[in-house]
Amino acid sequence: MEDKTFSTPVMVSLGAMGLRFVASAWEALECLRNQWPQQEGVEYKRAVRICRDALEGWMSAAKARQAFVKAAQRAGVFVDNSSLK
Repeated sequence: MEDKTFSTPVMVSLGAMGLRFVASAWEALECLRNQWPQQEGVEYKRAVRICRDALEGWMSAAKARQAFVKAAQRAGVFVDNSSLK
């Protein structure tokens, strides 16, 4: 397995754990499995699968990031950090 770095990190707000920048498929998968507020639903399952596929070389980092962002939006934890640049 080889980690795939995202072109731009994704910021999520994980309640008591606070803000977290997720910068790669490995970090996204770890976040989804260990810190996610709701581990169910189509977007969640899709993000887990695509991040795992990215680590195996079957998907790009861009696809993994896109799936992670959609799951974060669905879970209500996505923070748009484009205004921070």
